[in-house]
Amino acid sequence: MKIIKTSIGRRSFIKRTTLAGGGIMLSFNWLTSCDMTPNQVKSLPKEWFKINGFLKIGENGLITIMSPNPEIGQNIKTSMPMIVAEELDANWNDVVVEQAPLNTSIFKRQIAGGSQSIRQGWNSLRMAGATANAMLVAAAAQTWGVNKNEISTSNGELFHKASGKKSGFGSMASLASKMDIPKEVFLKEISDFKIIGTSRKNVDGTKIITGKPLYGLDYSVDKMLIAMIVHPPAFGMQYKSMDATEVKKMPGIKDVFSIKTVLEDYVKQGLDTDSFNEIAVIVGESSWQVMQAKKQLKVNWEIAAEKTEKVKGWYGNVKTSLIPAGLESSKEHNRLMNSMDNKKARIVRQDGNPKAMFKKAAKIIERTYTCPYLAHNTLEPMNFFADVTDDRAVLVGPIQTPEAMEKTVSKRLKMPLEKIDIQMTRMGGGFGRRLYGHFVTEAAVISQKMKCPIKLIYNREDDMTQGSYRPTYRATYRAALDENNNLIAFHVKAGGIPESPLAANRFPAGAVDHYLAESWELKSNISVGAFRAPRSNFIAGAEQSFIDEVAEIAKKDPIQFRLDLLQKAKENPVGKNNDYDASRYAGVLELVREKSNWGNPQEGIHRGVSAYFCHNSYVANVLDVKIQNGNPIVDKIYCTVDCGIVINPDAAKNLSEGGLVDGIGHALYSSMSFKDGRPEQQNFDTYRLIRHSEAPKKIQVDFVKNDIAPTGLGEPTFPPVVGALANALYRASGRRYYNQPFITDKQIIG
Repeated sequence: MKIIKTSIGRRSFIKRTTLAGGGIMLSFNWLTSCDMTPNQVKSLPKEWFKINGFLKIGENGLITIMSPNPEIGQNIKTSMPMIVAEELDANWNDVVVEQAPLNTSIFKRQIAGGSQSIRQGWNSLRMAGATANAMLVAAAAQTWGVNKNEISTSNGELFHKASGKKSGFGSMASLASKMDIPKEVFLKEISDFKIIGTSRKNVDGTKIITGKPLYGLDYSVDKMLIAMIVHPPAFGMQYKSMDATEVKKMPGIKDVFSIKTVLEDYVKQGLDTDSFNEIAVIVGESSWQVMQAKKQLKVNWEIAAEKTEKVKGWYGNVKTSLIPAGLESSKEHNRLMNSMDNKKARIVRQDGNPKAMFKKAAKIIERTYTCPYLAHNTLEPMNFFADVTDDRAVLVGPIQTPEAMEKTVSKRLKMPLEKIDIQMTRMGGGFGRRLYGHFVTEAAVISQKMKCPIKLIYNREDDMTQGSYRPTYRATYRAALDENNNLIAFHVKAGGIPESPLAANRFPAGAVDHYLAESWELKSNISVGAFRAPRSNFIAGAEQSFIDEVAEIAKKDPIQFRLDLLQKAKENPVGKNNDYDASRYAGVLELVREKSNWGNPQEGIHRGVSAYFCHNSYVANVLDVKIQNGNPIVDKIYCTVDCGIVINPDAAKNLSEGGLVDGIGHALYSSMSFKDGRPEQQNFDTYRLIRHSEAPKKIQVDFVKNDIAPTGLGEPTFPPVVGALANALYRASGRRYYNQPFITDKQIIG
């Protein structure tokens, strides 16, 4: 049993939630934000008692648990309350879930990004439940006149064995809410978990499949106007002027004007990414009327000059970034990236003497891998509600980083932070796109100017052409083999526009005596941002494809080849800055070898393998491809994951499967390209996503069982499947795949 010191106070919770309590609240409040059973609805408590910032208990035993982080489909709105309920010793059938308000003094890291929600919240969520449990026990001890150490809890009830007394949590909730918060509490042993590790249905599941209002696009208030934007048609251009005289006369149109998202003297936060600071805005009574006006609006654009902007990093450091002028094209991007092969790059890591070993090598393998820009293309386009008055700003919608946007809006509106209230809805996809909340600020500025509530809505073309793309990358790998086909040196040189994908301290660093990693970047005015599993989404596939090819030339089994390298990294590691645990890395490979029956594939099945570490977790894949009517079909994926303790197994499998399908689809089909600064793909007629019929026929996900605290899961399954796919396609077709998207003229179906 683990003893931890507590840090949750009721007073800070009350202080920070008074703003939200007095204003426009979500139309889907706690009564509709989760799936309540008919019995729960009939037996709503007469009074709620706040135990701490994470939960409240009704006198009848009904428990409301706050889910602190934004929900983007990863199911944390179910999994995070499960952790609280576990340490509380609650009956899950008596639990309802409410989306927590923005309150980082209690909930700390309220961000959906980096696959960190569960990992970062693990201890605080357990502590919240354990603290509430201790206060209920103290209340029962006082009521019954017994020692608290004699009281046990289970399934929402308190017991005193010696006297035979028992009580539901609801009966003690009033007194418990007045108890002092204990200075330390006991956490359960992992072996005593009853809720964690069991599958629980998505608390919003029924609402989702029946179309109940949950998402930002659902949100509406009386007398709300609709706003849409028009941004420059090309990167490297900016707003000059417009003539809105005729458009203002169109039916339902209330106003047309331009706004600046941020002011000239503003030091951007790292999440204020936006290529087009000044945009045209149309406000009207309905989306249809605004869309028609948008088609008629004539805006004049001009070429933007080179500029610099100041950006504040995560740790308060301010960096000046150069934004070059010009209308960029993919053709020129490719030329510039190719030219980096013959130019010096920045050495990030060097072990041993790789230069000398390459000179004495019996065989040298060199391969280059590339990938294009990608658009996030969330199912729900960007949108946000804003009601800004002289006294306050209420903002409601789908955002992954509410705290950061609260600060940006405060600066832009010149309104104190305590008067800004950002409320979170579910999101119809995020994938990193909603980390960057310029559309939140735009909505706030529009409402402030209009002096009324508005809903800002992006259409698909707005969203796809605005920027915040996955960067374009390039990586060249070299491997040196001796006369016995042993790997003696490894060299990776990787870069991109405008960032490098290189993770120099990941595998095979630490497993090769002579290792060199070099990195480079090229400037661009095309805005980029985090895309599901940033950087890893490319470099993992490239690395695992290359290692597979090296294993083949070395005449070694591809799984055993990787395991041999990991054995060296475990027993005699090279260097001290290796990011991964070699034993856990090897563990997922050994498990996938077992689960896939690797050495005995079915007839007609062509197999590829991969493994990767990112977001603190380990994933291995075996992907099976078969040929049907001359076309490759993804038949089955075996996926093994080590992400520590699995909170909700069914949800974890769903999340893993989604990452696998996402990785396959983008590697096969998706691409953004540019000509004279203009995106050549602006909607789904030209931008290819995977289709239902093309998804794998079967996916088997197995988790490594251990007692390690949970790590990431939303992103780790995406990167390695790209390598497994490339390796399987090679065995099916006889040719290697080096450039994404792999297939644009053939259909992969399943």
